[in-house]
Formats: sequence, C-alpha cells, structure tokens
Amino acid sequence: MIDHEGTSFIDGKMLSQNLGSISYVEQKADIDYNFPIKVKECVSLGLFSKVKPLSTLKKQDWQCVQEALSQVDLAGYANRQISQLSGGQFQRMLLARCLVQDADYIFLDEPFVGIDIISEEMIVELLQRLKKEGKTILIIHHDLSKVKAYFDHVLLLNKKALAFGQTETVFTQENLTKTYQSQFVMAGDAS
Repeated sequence: MIDHEGTSFIDGKMLSQNLGSISYVEQKADIDYNFPIKVKECVSLGLFSKVKPLSTLKKQDWQCVQEALSQVDLAGYANRQISQLSGGQFQRMLLARCLVQDADYIFLDEPFVGIDIISEEMIVELLQRLKKEGKTILIIHHDLSKVKAYFDHVLLLNKKALAFGQTETVFTQENLTKTYQSQFVMAGDAS
C-alpha cells in the first residue's frame, strides 16, 4: 500500500457526498464465482443504494436489470448462476451491474483481463457509446498494445503521476521509459 493523504472532489463536491454519481467494476479476481447468485440478482445489486432498507425491488427496477443485461448481450442468461458464465460473460455481467446505477462516472479496474475478443469488442463499443452520452469513464489498464486504439486520454503512474493528456501526445516512448524506469521500445519505434 502506498501512503496517501488528501481529499477527493467530483463536480465540486467531496467524494463522500457524491457517491451516487459513481459506479465501479472491480477486477474479476476479487469476486467469488461460486457464490450462489443468479446473473439478474448480481446485476440488481447495482440498484441497492437507491432502495430503502428492508424493501424489495419493484417491477421497474427489474426492467432496468433486464435492459442492462440486453445492452451487454446477456438477456438470455438472467436466470443462470454466475458460476456458469465464461470470463467474458462474467465481465459483461459486472458491466451490466454498473449500467443499472446510471452513474455519471464509471471506474473499471482491468476490464479486459481474461476475456475473449468478442466480449472485449462489445465492452469497448458500449463504453464508447456511454462516453458519447456524456459519461466519464476511467479505466485501469496494463495492455499497452491497445492504449492508442481504446483511449483518448492517458495518465501514466509510477508511485506518482508522471504524464497526463491526450493519448497521441502522452503515450510516447520517452514517457513510457520514464514510467517503467527502463529503456522501453514501442512497436514500430525500434531503431
């Protein structure tokens, strides 16, 4: 753990006062695949911050769940156990759980790890659509080969922020060498 201190703000409000505007998709490795829960139930967990304690979801809430599952092409999997999903399907289910929250800010931690190319393309297409709708999307990503294709801005970190800006100006051999603290050769830049 890196020592840190400070206060975080989103839209001029302290983060703790603005949690409803944020959704988060954690790494798949942090989730128990064998927990006995159906896909639709897992997605519905994204709604519980908006439901009063000890109350149940209403018909319209379940419609939101079904719509989110449709957006990630999992409508037919709603009644399956989460343990029956492939890696890509599981990641898309987590994204559906994020979608039902209808948050303005979406944080994703390594969303493309261990998934098939079909799911990856579907997720990228959905994220691009959400961006066009005005959502802000922050992705932790380590596959450098896809950075230029997927992201319009990049923040390079190594214990501190080393470079931030538009991908075409920040994602350079010089900045990557500084970030990884060793000589770094980008594909196509070998000389």
